[in-house]
Amino acid sequence: MKVLQERICQDGNVLSDTVLKVDAFLNHQVDSKLAMLIGEEFAKRFAKENITKVLTIEASGIQFAMATGFALQVPFVYAKKKKAITQSDDVYTASVHSFTRKETYQISVAKAYLKPGERVLIVDDFLATGAALVGLCDIVKEAGAELVGVGAVIEKSFQEGRGLLEERGIAIHSLARIKSMSPETGIEFIEEIGACKS
Repeated sequence: MKVLQERICQDGNVLSDTVLKVDAFLNHQVDSKLAMLIGEEFAKRFAKENITKVLTIEASGIQFAMATGFALQVPFVYAKKKKAITQSDDVYTASVHSFTRKETYQISVAKAYLKPGERVLIVDDFLATGAALVGLCDIVKEAGAELVGVGAVIEKSFQEGRGLLEERGIAIHSLARIKSMSPETGIEFIEEIGACKS
């Protein structure tokens, strides 16, 4: 997705060979127009899948799942990282290790909002180590729903996440695939605009 890659080049900040900061426009302050375009793009790429639910994890995936659900005209649901006092024990759970926060936590989705037989698209901001997405895949399986694919806004293709999902036979669409990056040389994308200095 050319507009996304250009924005990463313009406003992204490569902190290391593995860490890309995009909080100026994607996952802290959010460019609403770009988020809606991302949702439309995922809806296009998965248009033939008869999706009934979009699933993500709090917090950084919420805006993209909402935009995708809006474009597909279906609900979205997000996995919670901490149990609220209003939440019952009737939940699906999975254990997830966060690459950026360096902690492991239990994610949960209420069984009332993810039913057997639903056709689910998982959407998230990053595909890197794949831990969060694998946890969401496990929840879809536990629910007896059908996973139609995974949409990642940004993929760090040099990390293991894609391989973990492909081993499970999962279709993956990433809108910006990064081949390599460093603070010195910038970002090299796999497709579209090639390389840029961020």
